[in-house]
Amino acid sequence: MKSLYRFVSSPSQCGYLPDQDWRLEYDIVAKLTRQEYMERLLQGWRRFGHSLFRPRCRNCQACESIRVLVDRYQPNRNARRVRKMNTMAVSLTIDKPSVTREKLDLYDRYHAFQAEHKGWPQHPAKDAESYAASFVLNPFPTEEWRYYYDGRLVGVGYVDSLSAGLSAIYFFYDPSLRKRSLGTWNILCLLDRAAQLRLPHLYLGYYVAGCPSMQYKATFTPNEVLGSDGVWRTFRT
Repeated sequence: MKSLYRFVSSPSQCGYLPDQDWRLEYDIVAKLTRQEYMERLLQGWRRFGHSLFRPRCRNCQACESIRVLVDRYQPNRNARRVRKMNTMAVSLTIDKPSVTREKLDLYDRYHAFQAEHKGWPQHPAKDAESYAASFVLNPFPTEEWRYYYDGRLVGVGYVDSLSAGLSAIYFFYDPSLRKRSLGTWNILCLLDRAAQLRLPHLYLGYYVAGCPSMQYKATFTPNEVLGSDGVWRTFRT
C-alpha cells in the first residue's frame, strides 16, 4: 500500500443523524491491493475510488460496519417476494466500470428523488470526472453490476470481490421502478454470487441505528456488526 496523505475532517452536521456532528478519517492511497483492503475492511474502513474512510466522531458511535453471513442467510417474506418478482424480469451484466451518459442520468435521477422524498442533501448533476473518481478509477479491479429491465438500464452497483467476501460499494436505481425493490434485488444477487464463490461474508457498509434509510441492511440475517473494540459480534439472527 502507498498512502499519499491521511487526515481527519472537521466536525460537520451528520448525513445520517441530523442532530449529531460527524468526523471522518481519510486515507488517500496511490496503491492498494485487494488483500490490503480486505484487512482495512475488517477494521471498519470503507472506500470510494482511492479514498479510504471511517467514522471518527467524538460523541457518537452509531455507525457500525455490518456484514451478512452468506452460508446461513435466511430470506424473509419481503426478500422472497422481491426474488419472485425480479428473477425472470431483470437481467444482470457484470463488467468493468465505465462512465456513460446513461449512467450519469440514472445517478442524477436517483439522487434527485432521494433529496425530494427522503431529505438527502441536494447535489449538482454528477459530471464524468467526479463519477470516474468515485467509481471507475480504483486501486485494484472493481466490478460494475448493471441491471436491465425491458432493455433499458435501471440499476448500477459497484462491488469489490475480495478474498473473504464481497463488499457492496454503492448502488443506485431508477426511482420510477421503486416498487420492484431493486436495492433489495441487488443484495440478493450479491448473496447468490458470494454463495457461488463460497465466500463467508457480504459487507454492506455502515448500519446506523436511528437512520431510517439504513434500516434495510439489518433485515438480511443473520448478520454481524463491528464493535468499537474491533470485534465482530452477532447483531441479528
